[in-house]
Amino acid sequence: MNVEQARLNMIERQIRPWEVLDQEVLDLLYAVKREDFVPPAYRMLAFSDLEIPIGQGERMWQPKLEARVLQELAVKPTDQVLEIGTGSGYFTALLAHRAQHVYSVEIHPELKASGEASLRRAGVANVTVELGDGARGWTKHAPYDIIVLTGSTPVLPQQLLQQMKTGARMFAVVGNPPVMAARLITCTGEGVHNAIDLLETRIAPLTNALAGERFSF
Repeated sequence: MNVEQARLNMIERQIRPWEVLDQEVLDLLYAVKREDFVPPAYRMLAFSDLEIPIGQGERMWQPKLEARVLQELAVKPTDQVLEIGTGSGYFTALLAHRAQHVYSVEIHPELKASGEASLRRAGVANVTVELGDGARGWTKHAPYDIIVLTGSTPVLPQQLLQQMKTGARMFAVVGNPPVMAARLITCTGEGVHNAIDLLETRIAPLTNALAGERFSF
């Protein structure tokens, strides 16, 4: 496989058509080597338009979703980021290249270890990967400028909203199959949040994401 040609094809044929036109985001997709975060058995599929299994029943997002979310969040160099679900560590690395620091919470010890190892090999230093259940947020380093849920949730827990700074952005896929909304939530003031639905998509739920919360956009 010609890796660089495959990367170019991914960007031009999958990602640009998904309205990802921010040149800084596109440049980052060249800089952060996706193939280095994919399990060896699936390395030939690193640039394919599909979700790649990474173990523990989890999957990497499609490349176009990763790029679109990164663009919509508009991460700044001063931002403190919470990522719920480290997974392969690839999206963690993308966030880290734009943010001041990323706190990533992973519930599976095996994925925490492999994600940390991949980030270390890639030379990404401004990330703290912690083991735990982040389905209702992570108060340890709150509040945050950016929050990203890499698994879906039937409704959005109030606790997550309370961990946003004023001006913070959150991405979450909210709902139940077959209809889920990729949602961007902005905290415009203390206790005040605006939400827009970016697109319909479907991803696996976060471990321990429950529908019994009292609040949802």
